[in-house]
Amino acid sequence: MKQIPQITASEAAALVKDDDTLLGGGFGMTGNPVHLLHALAQTSTKNLTFIGNNVGEPGLGGGRLLRNGQIRKMIGSFFTSNPDAVKAAQSGQVEYELLPQGTLAEAIRAGGAGIGGFYTPTSAGTLMAQGRETKLIDGVEQVFIKGIRANVAFIRAWKADTAGNLTYRMTEQNFNKAMATAADLVIAEVEEIVPVGAIDPNFVHTPGCFVDYLVQASITLEDLGTSASLNTARKSDEVRNNMAKRAFQELKKGDMVNLGIGIPTLVADFIKPEDGIILHTENGMLGVGPSPADGGGALDYPVNAGKIPVTALPGSSYFDSSDSFAMIRGKHVDVAVMGGLQVDEEANLANWAVPGKPLLGVGGAMDLAAGARKLIIVMNHTDSDGSSKIVPLCTLPLTAKKAVDLVITELAVFSFEQGKLTLIELMPGATLEEVRSKTKATFVEKLSA
Repeated sequence: MKQIPQITASEAAALVKDDDTLLGGGFGMTGNPVHLLHALAQTSTKNLTFIGNNVGEPGLGGGRLLRNGQIRKMIGSFFTSNPDAVKAAQSGQVEYELLPQGTLAEAIRAGGAGIGGFYTPTSAGTLMAQGRETKLIDGVEQVFIKGIRANVAFIRAWKADTAGNLTYRMTEQNFNKAMATAADLVIAEVEEIVPVGAIDPNFVHTPGCFVDYLVQASITLEDLGTSASLNTARKSDEVRNNMAKRAFQELKKGDMVNLGIGIPTLVADFIKPEDGIILHTENGMLGVGPSPADGGGALDYPVNAGKIPVTALPGSSYFDSSDSFAMIRGKHVDVAVMGGLQVDEEANLANWAVPGKPLLGVGGAMDLAAGARKLIIVMNHTDSDGSSKIVPLCTLPLTAKKAVDLVITELAVFSFEQGKLTLIELMPGATLEEVRSKTKATFVEKLSA
């Protein structure tokens, strides 16, 4: 059996050259090859194209490369969490390209599989489709995405044997598994290296044929940044809880459900084990349980899409980001509950960008909006200035076209029946007159007696 060379993080960093394209694994700081990236930050290597879901937190992981001015271009899904990235992109200091999270994962998987590209309905009709080839396939508009390959991949695994076989821990597969296949040179940072044969073949997630070098490095709480400990700060009040409870009423036993950030996360508080509802998080987990009662962090528990530690229910499973979004695109997610900035009379959704505001990321929103069997939007009825968020036509950048099935606000519940926006229910304390006065869109009234 071939033995994979073991080197130091500094020796690994020296293998990256000026102008290289670098894949960096991780979802936030979970499964992030932070030691390799920090070693690279100590070199003079420059003009890098960095590809990852994000670039880490300020001064951590790829965020350290960014602060050093070593990144020329960044390609990813969600840079909003790093103010340095937002500032660098909006000032023109760094070139950037945003891709929906599932599209990014699949592009990397395709590149690693020797596939030139693929068509996806995700982002069709949005700003992200501009300049890309589109095609109508089985009556559905789809966007062509080129496969992604890189010169070097820095990935993070939990355990390796001396033949380079890798095992990941909990939700740390994320982008690492696909990235291990998609670069000319793959360097795996691992917690532990064991003799060949010590890992049961059933538990090898990445075969050693994909790995060129191993670096042993232990993750600490400091390496994880804000992922290090449990953050339970969630804004909850009677109004928001009423909206979440109403969304919960749409869920059925056996449903596979994805909950977005914000008010949708409150839906989980109403789900009991006997309800038989299975929660999915797009960073690679099915069967998401409540927050850890002991206050443990990301070294002890998996994390959800909000990068918050969660528990795993009996029967849970872990997988990588490409498999996760295959579930979404393949219509295996029954319901997605998401927040919104605008919904219009045509069932179009805008929820990822506001021109002029420091937002630089779409995450998995476009994939979920296009892929879930049922899309429920839970949002405030009006903006902070009192303007309606239910409008004749969305004026903000679209997330998905004709995708919304139900809208729940603090005032009302709307569905789309026979292609028309339809008021079907008033929320507690709301009046029909108030809904009429605060809704800019034209709607049909179909209230039960």
